[in-house]
Amino acid sequence: MSLRLYDTLTKEKRPFTPLDPANVRMYVCGPTVYDFAHIGNARPVIVFDVLFRLLRHLYGDNHVKYVRNITDVDDKINDRAARDFPGLPLNEAIRKVTELTEKQFHEDVDAIGSLRPTVEPRATEHIAEMRTIIEKLVAGGFAYVAEDHVLFSPQAMNAAKSVLPRYGALANRSLDEMIAGARVDVAPYKRDTTDFVLWKPAKPGEPSWPSPAGIAVQGRPGWHIECSAMAWKHLGEQFDIHGGGIDLVFPHHENELAQSCCAFHASRMANVWMHNGFLQVESEKMSKSLGNFITIRESLADWPGEVLRLNMLKTHYRSPIDWTAKALEESAKTLDDWYAVAADAGGERPADAVIEALSDDLNTSQAITALHGLRHAAASGGERERGEFAASLRLLGFLSESAAAWKGRKQQASGVDAAAVDRLIADRAAARARKDFRESDRIRDELAAMGVAIKDGKDADGKPMTTWEVA
Repeated sequence: MSLRLYDTLTKEKRPFTPLDPANVRMYVCGPTVYDFAHIGNARPVIVFDVLFRLLRHLYGDNHVKYVRNITDVDDKINDRAARDFPGLPLNEAIRKVTELTEKQFHEDVDAIGSLRPTVEPRATEHIAEMRTIIEKLVAGGFAYVAEDHVLFSPQAMNAAKSVLPRYGALANRSLDEMIAGARVDVAPYKRDTTDFVLWKPAKPGEPSWPSPAGIAVQGRPGWHIECSAMAWKHLGEQFDIHGGGIDLVFPHHENELAQSCCAFHASRMANVWMHNGFLQVESEKMSKSLGNFITIRESLADWPGEVLRLNMLKTHYRSPIDWTAKALEESAKTLDDWYAVAADAGGERPADAVIEALSDDLNTSQAITALHGLRHAAASGGERERGEFAASLRLLGFLSESAAAWKGRKQQASGVDAAAVDRLIADRAAARARKDFRESDRIRDELAAMGVAIKDGKDADGKPMTTWEVA
């Protein structure tokens, strides 16, 4: 089955045909580094990590380039730096904030089993590319200078007689609808309400650079131009896939598309635009005012990263997801079982059923259904079935540790003394051997009170054996 992906721009699911199968290229909007990432930020990280893994499986590890940026120039960063390091010059304080927050982000996404992207550019390292694109837009009549600002004109884009797409096509809105529904900055130097900033003068003490378009004062870039510049630098004028959360469709991705297409006189920036759905917590929108704002770091204190990963992938990426404690508990139990069956198995070839599910617009919920079937085949089959199950799990980013390490992590988190449990199980086995069932039941109850569930069965030679896990 060929890979099919849903394109937000054309509103259709269609076969994916890379511009160059030997160099498949994907860009995903990354974090603004001023604080711990929240659990909603984990969704695009996990979703596009699975797509990255699938593309590598289909086209080869060395033929896929994944770029995810770091936004390290932003008002929120400036505010955090001034608050946390009031005694330092602002630029030095900003560097401390961005370096610390980027390190925290990497630790969190590593813990949820996501691969590092091929390239992870920082916005401040691409000012030259931003200036070049802005100069192209001014020269082409799509942008203008006003009071030391450079502004992009959607009206000019839509008036152009060329291959350019219509501004608003990605969000499926007209200019009038965007004016009515968007929070736009009202400024006397704007020609039209929808014009947006490409470059602006810097305030005293802020990070600043020489301005483009003949502006004499030092300035700083607008948000949208950053991603256009980084995508161009690392992936070219056109590339295969652009991803991010659905909240970025407008204005960020709409403006990215507009800037890049107008600068390079192209009909497309990315051949496919992909967006994951919203996340809510216990059926409510996540917000600090409701007290349900959860960071990835806080979630990792309660659950292994792979539990968060599985919980995220049980819902199709384009659908909304409800993040609940009950669902996390179910995901943890599922992973306990999968680890027990497959963690130490070999295997390099994932099952066709899993590849087919992922090839249908990254249908991870269907892939997990297939994994449950593979699990049953692995439990009752031989090394081939276990290997296929294990390879399928690893393709999705699971089984990063051994079965013993996984079990030990759970025991440590629960506070269960594994040695004490093993001694009680041995005592119970001795009681059963001498047919002292009252003592056997007493030990079983004692284990249950410790939070340990036991299961009696037989080993490969047909001899009685007892396994246990934290309930």
